[in-house]
Amino acid sequence: MGDRKKTDRPNVIWVFGDQHRAQALGCSGDPNVHTPNIDNLAASGVYFNRALSGFPLCCPTRGSLLTGRYPHRCVPGHEHRLPEGQPTIADVFNEEGYSTAYFGKWHLDGYEERNGRAAFHIVPPERRGGFKHWVGYENNNSPWDCWVHGGEGDESFHYRLPGFETDELTNLLIGHIHERSLQAESGSDQPFFAVLSVQPPHNPYMAPEAFQGKHTPGKIELRPNVPPIENIRSQAGRDLAGYYAMIENLDWNLGRIRDSLREADLDFNTHIVFFSDHGDLHGSHGQFNKTSPLEEAIRVPFIIGGERPFYDRKTGTSAALLNHVDVAPTTLGLCGLEVPAWMDGTDYSSHRLPENVRTVEPDSAYLQSVIPTGHGHSVDKPWRGIITNDGWKYVCFEGISWLMFNLNEDPYELMNVAHNSVYADKRKELLGKLREWVERTGDSFLLPAN
Repeated sequence: MGDRKKTDRPNVIWVFGDQHRAQALGCSGDPNVHTPNIDNLAASGVYFNRALSGFPLCCPTRGSLLTGRYPHRCVPGHEHRLPEGQPTIADVFNEEGYSTAYFGKWHLDGYEERNGRAAFHIVPPERRGGFKHWVGYENNNSPWDCWVHGGEGDESFHYRLPGFETDELTNLLIGHIHERSLQAESGSDQPFFAVLSVQPPHNPYMAPEAFQGKHTPGKIELRPNVPPIENIRSQAGRDLAGYYAMIENLDWNLGRIRDSLREADLDFNTHIVFFSDHGDLHGSHGQFNKTSPLEEAIRVPFIIGGERPFYDRKTGTSAALLNHVDVAPTTLGLCGLEVPAWMDGTDYSSHRLPENVRTVEPDSAYLQSVIPTGHGHSVDKPWRGIITNDGWKYVCFEGISWLMFNLNEDPYELMNVAHNSVYADKRKELLGKLREWVERTGDSFLLPAN
């Protein structure tokens, strides 16, 4: 391999899609999908098999990913803008001398689709989260017609990607990796933080023919909690055929990224963090898309991988309840950087790096829907909830309990015990924990009395 171009500080890359649920991976046991590159990343890294998105909606989760702050303190709803002056993880990396780059979907500039197509909305440079290099778009639901922009002043640009979105955005990231390699060869020791954010496998569920042709609706094995209702099952099968094809395309592109790191001789000094903003119900409980606290909507893949010396890594599975607010602190921890006080989340980097001191980890994770979207196939009321380390989930609307499951014995959430008097004491206990989260985070929500 020769002399490796290593700095004292590691690089880190985020790779994440939109609406990719945790259940839709080979390493999660899904029989419908073939994800060898993601599975390999998990096998050689740390796979957080209980990771979740505490607000299963695009804009709020993205705000939390970049800031480590809960949505009610940052981006509380769909098409809400990242607050002016709010620092992000890119600002922290910039201050530490890192090169920062962002490629792909942004959806944090507050643009409302009713005013026109968001793909043509230009996010001004001062609202690009502090990233020094930014090539992206506000929102776009057309993976074969994806427009990106960036630069500023005379160097600004706006153009249509020539092919499928995931492939083309990956090309941009790979080009950036090679640029970083050339700079390292010229004597620069500047490490980098790069983000690849793609819309797929978000609907519309379509992929390049080489991937789409491998999946047909009639061969899809649906989850046991998809009800025996013909229109629900037929839609789920149609959607999932394209969904799995898009995931396999993303998997292929992850393999290309890892190959490029090896070619650039940067593989042994680059963490790869693979995840999603939230999940997708796909007919489970007769529902579709997101904004629900059910497992298919809130559970996301989360893997910390990348080549590391054997003495400098942990591998295996972590059952930590890593939430959306924890992604930024954990990423900083992987690079040995201090987590700023304005971040709400927890640093879970010690689950990957043995030398990192394990921080105090909460015994539960906070779930929220602050401002409902009003979209079709969405929950039309605000809700709050928690998931505990011992496997219980509790969710309420304002003033009334809604859902309560023992996930240990009921992973498909078929038995709601929120109003079963046998579980009244447990409900009271979980409600108490939820009240602590509301108070601790400065949230405002009318909880049930008991």
